[in-house]
Order: sequence, then structure tokens, then C-alpha cells
Amino acid sequence: MPHAARSALHLGSTTSRSTSPSGPSGTARGRARRTVTALVGAGAVVALGLVAACAPLPYEPPATPSAEASQDAAPVEAAPAETADQTGAPTCATLGESRAAGGGSDVDPASFPTGPTSATFADDAIHPIADAPAPQLPVTVESVDGRTVEITDVSRIIPVDLYGTLGEIVYSLGLGANVVGRDLPTGFPEAADVPVVTGAGHALDVEAILGLDPSVILTDATILTDDVRGQLESSGIPVVYFDEARTLDGVDDRIRAVATALGVPAQGEALVERTDRQICAALGAVPRDTGNPRVAFLYLRGSNIKMLFGPGSGADDLIQEVGGEDAGTVIGLTQQYAPVTSEAIISAAPDAYLVMTDGLESMGGLDAMMAIPGLAQTPAGEARRVVDMDGSRLLTFGPRTGSTIASLVEAFYGVPAPELPAS
Repeated sequence: MPHAARSALHLGSTTSRSTSPSGPSGTARGRARRTVTALVGAGAVVALGLVAACAPLPYEPPATPSAEASQDAAPVEAAPAETADQTGAPTCATLGESRAAGGGSDVDPASFPTGPTSATFADDAIHPIADAPAPQLPVTVESVDGRTVEITDVSRIIPVDLYGTLGEIVYSLGLGANVVGRDLPTGFPEAADVPVVTGAGHALDVEAILGLDPSVILTDATILTDDVRGQLESSGIPVVYFDEARTLDGVDDRIRAVATALGVPAQGEALVERTDRQICAALGAVPRDTGNPRVAFLYLRGSNIKMLFGPGSGADDLIQEVGGEDAGTVIGLTQQYAPVTSEAIISAAPDAYLVMTDGLESMGGLDAMMAIPGLAQTPAGEARRVVDMDGSRLLTFGPRTGSTIASLVEAFYGVPAPELPAS
């Protein structure tokens, strides 16, 4: 029997890419990944997640409906010790460092697009870093909730979370053929025929999961209730929890953690390196002068749920990465999201709205969206500057994060999307 490598998952540590607290003078910003800070600037972009009221959501707001479960799962700090060859990922230039080195597009902010724009992907496929790698098992890992879990078989994997991150990682590692169940956001073509095991509100269907006879379940606290957690853990199936934090800094560690749990740490390192190169290329396309558009991320579901996302939601980090400032942070939100009021939106004064494509459609289009109180009474509303993107891609923070950033840069600033390294 192979040696049982013992390692711990740490998804919140910051070991892979260097950061800079501020960009060069004149830009007033660096990536500020670890401490979420408001960027000072003139403009504003509000991200509106409008999702169909009658269809299942690509994802639900963080901490809903599993706030209690989230409190139980505190991240642990421990890296793969014996399984992965920690050669280190290439240092990724921060947005500030890229500008200091003369990177970025030279575009006049006055030329940035106005009106509605769709952020699209030239290539939305999953590109595995390896072709059916052979897992080195058994492996023992420490789940983010503090439990020690031994994994002896990864032939039948169920990766489920609120955003489809874990499924994207498993497929990108080359183990997609082993996936027997998925969440709704893991909807890329390669997974289309895999059964969905999430029901209304993205709650896990325990009966459906157990019926698929999984050999391991990968998940996080965003999608679990205490009752579901208890049922899964009492089933005898290995269940590994991962940190649900939405930050660019967490991308590398989450990939490493999943790869370690599945016995393919070398493929995890290779995927980290490719992901970093793509993120770097995407950041290099951010204009040197973005005009610091203020970015607020709103989550709307039909006409009933209207939320402004803020610090810790992941939207704030993504907004900063593409050269804007988070309106939710600017107006003083101290939580991940809060109900939207016309007063709050007018006070936020966004320069643009970023919406989810399916949500915009569920509202009946742009005119119906602008009829929401307060939206039209902003710089964004007056210019009808609306960018829509696939909701299953916006907050995934997985191996395709580079293409998400590149697509947003193209949509917001009108610059050609950079060609991302394929390997």
C-alpha cells in the first residue's frame, strides 16, 4: 500500500502571489487583496445580479441559507506537506506592480464604452491540465472544519458549492470523468450530462447524493445546513470541506487543497502556475488610467430580492482587480450584502451596472431593470451603462478567473481581451 500522505487543506493562506499595498503614485491603488479597502476615485460601477425568479439560481448570496454552518467551519492553516513538490507558483504582478512597470493599456477614460455591453468569453471550455492523472492514494487531509479525513478512492467524486468552484477545479485537474454529481453552477458543456444534486435554493439533495454512491464529497459551508451536514458525515462517505472565502488570493490555495485531497498534488501545482499566468496576463490589460469607476455589485432575483454586495462578498475583490472601487464598501457596508434601497443606490452614484445575463433577461430587459427605484437616477442609469456576464462565472474564483477578468476588462474599457497563456 502506498504511503498515506498526511497534509492539511489551507485555503485562506497567502503563499502564491506577491501583493502590493498600493499602486504607483497616480494610480492610488494596488491589489489590496488581504485587507479589503475602498479605493478612492471618481466613478462608480454597480454590479447587478439579476437572476430568474422562476428558475434555480446559479448561486445564492453568501451566508444564505447556511449562515450557521458557515460559523462552524473556521479555516485552518496548514499546507500540503509531504505530497506536493512546493516549487512555488510564478510571482504574479499585482495591478499596482503592472502599472509601475509600464503595463496596462494606454486608453483615455473618455473613450470607455457607454450603454449596454455583454461580457462574453471567446473560449468558455474547461482545459484540463492533465489527461486522466493517476491519483496517489490513500491521502489524509484536514478538512476546513477541523476533522481529519482519509480518502482512499476518488473514482466517484461529487464536488458541490454555491458557485461551482470545486467542480471547475476537479475538471481542470483532469478528473472530470470521475464526477458523478454536481451543483447547478457547474454547468459548462463538459459537465452537462452529470446529474445535479442541488435542489431549490441550492440545498443539497441528500437522497440524490447517496443514490449516486460517491467515493468522496467535496463541499463548503455555503451550501450546507447542519442537518445535511450531519446526514452526509454519518453516511460513512469521506466529506471534505473547503474555505468558501471569495478572494483572488484564495484561488491558488483552493486549487492546491482540492488537488491534495484527490491525490494529484503535482497536477495542482501545474494548474496553479497556469492560472497565475492567465491572471497576470488579464491584469496586464487593465488600462493604466481606468478613471477609478466606482463598482457596486447588486444581487437581484426577479423583482423580489434586491441586495447590494460589499466587503467579503468576493465582488469587492473582483471589482478592485479590474480597476474600480467597490460602491458597497464606499458607502459603508460592513457585511457581505444588504437590501437595496433607492437612497442607497443614489448615494452610491455608480457609473455602470454589472448584471448577470440570465438575471437581466428575467427582469424583462434593460428598460425593466432601469424601472427599479433609484437605478435610473445615477450616472450609470443616465448613461445606461450596463455590462452583463454569465452569473456562473462572476464569483467562481477558480482556474478560469483570468478569463473572467479579461472579459470584464474588455467590456468595461473597450480594450481587446488579452490572449491568455494556454499552458
